Amino acid sequence: MSAFPQTRLRRNRQTPWSRRLVRESAVSVDDLIWPIFVVEGRGVEQPVPSMPGVCRLSVDVAVERVQEAASLGIPAVAVFPVLDPAEKTPGGERAWDRDNLVCRAVRALRAAAPGVGLICDVALDPFTTHGQDGIVRDGVILNDETIEALRLQAVCQAAAGCQIVAPSDMMDGRIGAVRAALDAANLPDTQILSYAAKYASAFYGPFRDAVGSKAALGAADKRTYQMDPGNSDEALREVQLDIDEGADMVMVKPGMPYLDIVRRVSGLGVPTFAYQVSGEYSMMHAAAQQGWLDLPKVRDESIMAFKRAGAAAVLTYFAVELARDLRAGRFSA
Repeated sequence: MSAFPQTRLRRNRQTPWSRRLVRESAVSVDDLIWPIFVVEGRGVEQPVPSMPGVCRLSVDVAVERVQEAASLGIPAVAVFPVLDPAEKTPGGERAWDRDNLVCRAVRALRAAAPGVGLICDVALDPFTTHGQDGIVRDGVILNDETIEALRLQAVCQAAAGCQIVAPSDMMDGRIGAVRAALDAANLPDTQILSYAAKYASAFYGPFRDAVGSKAALGAADKRTYQMDPGNSDEALREVQLDIDEGADMVMVKPGMPYLDIVRRVSGLGVPTFAYQVSGEYSMMHAAAQQGWLDLPKVRDESIMAFKRAGAAAVLTYFAVELARDLRAGRFSA
């Protein structure tokens, strides 16, 4: 390769049209998945204090918002339930009740916005009194007993009309068990998005506020099943196991603190999603409120980082406003 002055890399950066021609990564509305929180009631739009601009929505309001998302071209939404504490049990049995909040939301959303993909979280923490993702006995999260509950939950969601079930629990062997359960229930076309590399992260705090699991969890943590933040090679083992067990897509969570993991996992040849989690979203908002950061610009740059790292899609609470800005040509990264 010739050196300066023959080679001047700034030549390709001189004009907007040239920068567009040589751009290696791009963001479109097709890359966006919108997470939403649903609650009981009607006409409910309850702000989440730790997540500016995010609300818990009753099913009727969620229908309206998802129809708007559909009109903007957003391909899919991820549904997370917020249960009344009175409905929670140590075993999380409400998770596979066919008339639970998730199933009712899925049925309503499928009817109102049939062209939008619906992703349902497969984990027990919104349904348990202790806030853990699994069944607990004598302080120990039980792997195999939890898998049996997850099988029931996944089939329940798929039967309600959810097209993608997303086990986020990090129990060993749950993807193969869920795939077998779906097939046995004559639901072979239901896709599985595995939270295959989910780390024990402090960035989940606002999400736990939103779904009401933070108070239940208390001082406990999830380090016996979520991944150690210091491990990278282990993530590849986790992902490969889930692929071998039948995962159609895999997730890295959180997103920006784990871009190196996104890059490594995306090289395995399976669609790799990243979750821009609540803590990432909230800290950008907090810095912008102090006047320290330009929110739209850092938002756009962060989404571009996921694409550059190899993510096929991004779960982000910014999805709707991003879609609006992309349509209007206001994406800045």
